[in-house]
Amino acid sequence: MPTTSPAPVTPARRWTAPYVRLFAPPGAVAFTVGNLVARLPMGMFTVAAVMMIAGQRGSYALAGAVTGTGLAATAVVGPLTARLVDRYGQARVAVPAAAFAACGALALVLCVRLQAPDWTLFAAYAATATTPNTGGMSRARWAHLHRDDHGARHTANSFEQVADELCFVCGPVLAALLCTALFPEAGTLTGAVLLLTGILLFAAQRRTEPPVAPPEAGRGRAPVRLPGMPPLLATFVCTGAVFGALEVVTLAHADALGHGAAGGAVLAVQAGGSAVAGLAFGTWAPSGSVRRRFRGCVAAMAALMTLPLLGAASGSLLVLAGTLLVAGMATAPTMVTGMTLIQRRTPAARLNEGMTLAVTALLAGIAAGSAAGGWAAQHLPGGPALAYLVPVGTALPAAVVALAGFRSPHGDRLSRGRRSPSRR
Repeated sequence: MPTTSPAPVTPARRWTAPYVRLFAPPGAVAFTVGNLVARLPMGMFTVAAVMMIAGQRGSYALAGAVTGTGLAATAVVGPLTARLVDRYGQARVAVPAAAFAACGALALVLCVRLQAPDWTLFAAYAATATTPNTGGMSRARWAHLHRDDHGARHTANSFEQVADELCFVCGPVLAALLCTALFPEAGTLTGAVLLLTGILLFAAQRRTEPPVAPPEAGRGRAPVRLPGMPPLLATFVCTGAVFGALEVVTLAHADALGHGAAGGAVLAVQAGGSAVAGLAFGTWAPSGSVRRRFRGCVAAMAALMTLPLLGAASGSLLVLAGTLLVAGMATAPTMVTGMTLIQRRTPAARLNEGMTLAVTALLAGIAAGSAAGGWAAQHLPGGPALAYLVPVGTALPAAVVALAGFRSPHGDRLSRGRRSPSRR
């Protein structure tokens, strides 16, 4: 009796098969679409607010202070919102939280438009801090849908990192386009509409929503105090500083070379390298110690961050773009592996809170890196080219903390009540 031989595993099939498996559960595509729509405003709000306030009030200092206050408020409110999501469920908390944030964005538009006192801008933008961590909620859904498939969860973390990269690349571009092509308030208004629409679509997919854990499951130490979390969050802060410094210094360097309009395109090349690396990383079946893999990724990122410094010294924007492309290929694997460690160290009942802490640490680092990179680009004798020392200087502490902070023999164990998939 003739038998049918299995279809050959082609490179294309090897690339797509993990993602086909990832999106196989019913409702996975639907909640992903809603999540992406809701996540895009995360890359829009800051740029849109700066352009709107600076355009109407004529002060970049005021615009920066307002957005900085919003970031500080997010650092405080974000983990609290995530804790409520863990306790009461995604749909019950995310929708009103997003609605409140959208109202804050609308209030900011009105305050700017009506020439309200400056303090009202701070209050209105601070209200947007209730924006739920859509990336964290999406990762929690993947962890629930593929709770018995370690490989699929790895692919999910890779996909989510690529989604983050694309949203933070496309968001600012869309905001700038809307504010310049239409009217100064268009970016903020569009962001508020997208946020609320995306959250409603996301929350409507109830069959993929993780069940709410019993109240007693959420008790105990806060995620920030769990073993291994402090050095992990410190690494996220340093990594965020790398991202923030790299962005500002690259824009300043492109402007110094007389190609200021090309700065965004050069940054897009760096993000593209990270996105491609993230997609490829998601097709790889990881094995061995996660913490060892994390140390290797952070060390590789620190080493590759020396390339933009050399590229800038060449004086060629094309050479700089090539070095940023290569350097960017280490950032996605670093973030994917870091998020995997966050998931492994955080109890399921407080997973959203744990991942929101990671995002908050990353945003704090981005803010600090942006400030340091801007100062260096303006004040160092070598100008913006020498300011690429800042990303190098912030990547090195990330590597040191990662190498020194994860030497516990129990570093790969999951949090209480969750077994490692490798030991099942």
